[in-house]
Amino acid sequence: MTDTAVDEAFVQFDRVQKSYDGEILVVKDLNLSMPKGEFLTMLGPSGSGKTTCLMMLAGFETATHGEILLDGQPINNIPPHKRGIGMVFQNYALFPHMTVAENLAFPLEVRKMGKSERDQKVKRALDMVQMGDFGGRRPAQLSGGQQQRIALARALVFEPELVLMDEPLGALDKQLREHMQFEITRLAHDLGITTVYVTHDQTEALTMSDRVAVFEDGRIQQLAPPDELYEEPANSFVAQFIGENNTLLGEIVEVGTDSCVVKLDSGELIDALPVNVSNVGDRTKVSIRPERVEFNKDRLNPNAHTIKAEVKEFIYMGDIFRFRLSVAGNDDFIVKTRNAPDAVKLTPGETIEIGWLPQDCRALDA
Repeated sequence: MTDTAVDEAFVQFDRVQKSYDGEILVVKDLNLSMPKGEFLTMLGPSGSGKTTCLMMLAGFETATHGEILLDGQPINNIPPHKRGIGMVFQNYALFPHMTVAENLAFPLEVRKMGKSERDQKVKRALDMVQMGDFGGRRPAQLSGGQQQRIALARALVFEPELVLMDEPLGALDKQLREHMQFEITRLAHDLGITTVYVTHDQTEALTMSDRVAVFEDGRIQQLAPPDELYEEPANSFVAQFIGENNTLLGEIVEVGTDSCVVKLDSGELIDALPVNVSNVGDRTKVSIRPERVEFNKDRLNPNAHTIKAEVKEFIYMGDIFRFRLSVAGNDDFIVKTRNAPDAVKLTPGETIEIGWLPQDCRALDA
């Protein structure tokens, strides 16, 4: 990382490690730098270290090693309430005995703010989340979605420069969850708030974030904008974890700078883009996204690589058709195609030829 990037970092983790028992590291040598106003999502399976990183940034956990900086200042020894960070939890953490307005006023009272200024800020925050008429109600009188909006308003009421969100939409139904994803992203960008968001939901991460940090085993496996993460996974873990992915196992038999030849375990030879394989003889897991595979001959690019496949199953999903094929020994090879007027429906049992462009086929670590 350049010095300029570090100078401009608003949030910075510098060689941060965390262990709960003095032996096993749940976060391993984490380096991460965020500019002001960015919406960054920490994404990963349970136990990957993402929530621990958020809790260290919030001040609820302390780093075993390394430094966490906020706007250039080390914050390891600053208690949570003095960090000026807004926090939204999955369980909302609203005070049940207080009205909505009192819940929002609480963080302002703690900051010794006068009543008229408090009232003004509470009104502004409630309007921001379209809950202006609900100030007199108690949390128990609100739906889950309304409670989530109030929790969000409370995190924003004192106008923090940084807001942390830990799986905040986990308890909501699908439709409301999707609506709130857009709402939160819009608010964060409109207000210019720096946001660190934790989730294990990849769709949420891809639709909301400026950049996504994919965690596994206490390390960031890849940090990139959503499109790059999906289109150009850096390793097998990221390819499997982000979106749907087909894999074929094989061995590198020829390798150049921007192409390689893979001999699949079933015997076929295919061209691929070498990502993190470099030598002849390396085992590889070849990765191809379902929507990059074509079986309609009219749409097949002349440069496409073709291979035989047997149709195992057809699944109608409304806007898309989904086919499960047997390809080179993999019986769970998925192809998706749009439900268009000229869409071809395949029948289970038929043998077809499928194809893809070599650059859409990534040779990753096995």
